[in-house]
Amino acid sequence: MSITYHYATVSIAINELREKGFDKDFNLKDNLLICNLGNQYDHDEFEISDIYFYEGESDPADEATVYGIESTSGIKGVLVTGDESFSDPMSNKIIEKLLVHRKNNQ
Repeated sequence: MSITYHYATVSIAINELREKGFDKDFNLKDNLLICNLGNQYDHDEFEISDIYFYEGESDPADEATVYGIESTSGIKGVLVTGDESFSDPMSNKIIEKLLVHRKNNQ
């Protein structure tokens, strides 16, 4: 189950997740979610436990979503995306999982 929060800045959201033990960094690359440890995860190898939204005050392009992610192997980390992140040629299943969670929790 995802918990959603709205914060004034992305850094506040990241700090909140760090305090909850989400101490790794995740990035999207090609068809995978990549951890800064070098681990790679497909869409069915992680769960989204927290979602934080940052909405730009003057420019909608400043919007970002911060995800608290836990892999099936127990690695907990943070993924930060902006709308432009979804224009990269990634796995549709990963995009779908992220967008469904984001949409369901707004």
